[in-house]
Amino acid sequence: MIVREARPAGFDAVARLTVAAYREDRQLEGETGYDELLADVASRAETGTLLVAADEQTSRILGAVTFVLPGSPYAQVAAPDEAEFRMLAVDPTVQGAGVGEALVRACLQRAAEHGCTAVTICTRDFAAAAQRLYARLGFQRVPELDWSPMPGVDLLALRYTLTPPAELTPAELTPAAPEPPAARLPGAGRR
Repeated sequence: MIVREARPAGFDAVARLTVAAYREDRQLEGETGYDELLADVASRAETGTLLVAADEQTSRILGAVTFVLPGSPYAQVAAPDEAEFRMLAVDPTVQGAGVGEALVRACLQRAAEHGCTAVTICTRDFAAAAQRLYARLGFQRVPELDWSPMPGVDLLALRYTLTPPAELTPAELTPAAPEPPAARLPGAGRR
């Protein structure tokens, strides 16, 4: 698996994957229009950095995330010296195989490269798998930043405090887990 910036030719695939992942996780139930925002990949790429995790052999997109700096219209809760990522989505067929972690680590690395002091994000209150991932990576709850964009949609804020760049080790910024076995990734190893 490789994490790289998305290419315009892959925007449709990112849109389909993102909407499918959010539907699978029940995050679009009762929502009005959020699926359209998720599918507007071109706008996300214009105002942030759209990262994808792709299978190295097949180039199949396995997951995507939007990394943003302060001032982006997609930034929701980050302070002026913090980064944020939004719309993390992993193809439901490969969830649990390290794709989400690789994308989060890529965002942490970008934030460090930009000199940010932290990465602050929001997650749905019922997104238990995402919350476990973020806790395992070292994100801490920031309850004073919790918010609700509409009735029934409760977002929990989390923050990862970055170590000053001179103190970071490569192991802290690169995925720690080994690449998932080919059996877990449909199409892996085939051309």
